[in-house]
Amino acid sequence: MNYLLGYDIGTSSVKAALVDIESGQTVATAQYPDAEAPIIAKQPGWAEQEPEMWWEELKQATQRVAAKAGGQLTNVKAIGISYQMHGLVCIDKQGQPLRPSIIWCDGRAVPYGNAAFNAIGGERCLQHLLNSPGNFTAAKLAWVKDNEPELFEKIDKIMLPGDYIAMRLSGGVKQTTVSGLSEGMFWDFKENEVSRDVMGYFGFSNDIIADIVPTFSIQATVCEAVAAELGLKAGTPISYRGGDQPNNALSLNVMKPSEVAATGGTSGVVYGVLGEVNYDKLSRVNTFAHVNHGGLHSEDTRLGVLLCINGTGIQNAWMRRTVAPEGMGYSEINELAATVPVGCEGLTVIPFGNGAERVLQNENPGASIHGINFNIHTKAHLLRAAHEGIAFSFAYGMSIMKEMGMDIKTIKAGHANMFLSPIFRTTLASVTGASIELYETDGSVGAAYGAGIGAAIYKDSDDAFKTLKHIATIEPDLQNRQAYLEAYERWREKVEK
Repeated sequence: MNYLLGYDIGTSSVKAALVDIESGQTVATAQYPDAEAPIIAKQPGWAEQEPEMWWEELKQATQRVAAKAGGQLTNVKAIGISYQMHGLVCIDKQGQPLRPSIIWCDGRAVPYGNAAFNAIGGERCLQHLLNSPGNFTAAKLAWVKDNEPELFEKIDKIMLPGDYIAMRLSGGVKQTTVSGLSEGMFWDFKENEVSRDVMGYFGFSNDIIADIVPTFSIQATVCEAVAAELGLKAGTPISYRGGDQPNNALSLNVMKPSEVAATGGTSGVVYGVLGEVNYDKLSRVNTFAHVNHGGLHSEDTRLGVLLCINGTGIQNAWMRRTVAPEGMGYSEINELAATVPVGCEGLTVIPFGNGAERVLQNENPGASIHGINFNIHTKAHLLRAAHEGIAFSFAYGMSIMKEMGMDIKTIKAGHANMFLSPIFRTTLASVTGASIELYETDGSVGAAYGAGIGAAIYKDSDDAFKTLKHIATIEPDLQNRQAYLEAYERWREKVEK
């Protein structure tokens, strides 16, 4: 058998997946560690991880996936990498990290990003798709420059977590992508180059940007020392890298304008593909280069519009702990909630209880329950209203995407987390009018397929994902659609008040 190897460099673990090239089937998956990896928090609001830790986790995950596949990995024909977005890795000329990586959930750089947004000009930032530089990688580098100037002077290149892993696999080749630069707020989409505005405002030299390579391409190859350590063949191509949310969209073959991918874990994400340079004037969503954006070498505009909702699965877990009968599992909760009619007889739950919400222009209204009637409402009503409220928040965010020009007819998602809830799925389909397609996939598997596209083993994404396992399709409930829409309008009015 000939394989593709995909890695997903997450915050809590590194996952690895082996995909059989001929059949397209996943042969083995593994992750390391089993418990969540540590995050360094030297001060409140800070979050760092050691890049060397990711590398050690990758080695352990590789050993595990090789054992499951029955031996060494010399038949791997290409490697792909997915990674946690927005992290900052500072390396010296020898390729050594100069400090721990400041990762995606670290909040220290917000004032630097806000100042840049105001100085460059909000309208100019949005028109050039610099979003609000906020807490992205560029702002984190500005914090290092201001607070650790001696260390800043030693920086040879800055990297995203996936760039660092590719460098380690290749034995020192320092590269990045347009997609990666865009998620760090370094890419100007109007000028199709590294942003002069951002680099000039922060006082960064373009020399710290690594060589830019296409997202799908033979970017580098595995060096002899690493090949011997991991059981790979020296010269194996590294042919794809992408941030976790664009990669999740890739893993669902969401590549064309108006296609949408969604996830519903602790927080919820809707990621839609836009075929033109456009933006939300209120900056309620972020826009990045999708993995198939043309960048330097093509006229094709493929932008990923990212909507993040903090209060998603975390509210569902809170309801289970606090409201559901003790010991009741999620499937039983779904059954209990299904005994209540659509709209929960006037009960409405607002799910925004996990921090400021970008979709609400960074307001933090908290979670709330409205319209309780002590004579009719039960635990079942609360549980159903919670699922409906989460679906309504997805639909609310997707209305912004529609305003930006997306014609959303289908939502693709992995068969996991909130998408295991029939009430959530049917509510979302009924309010948006879109079908929901569920698939069996994950980030490391998507990265493996990405490697096959980048190494020209597959001719395109449709060829790569022709064996993607379809679980189910959920259509809008036309019989009850009016009731869903009325409940959504009641929810929306309360949010906008």
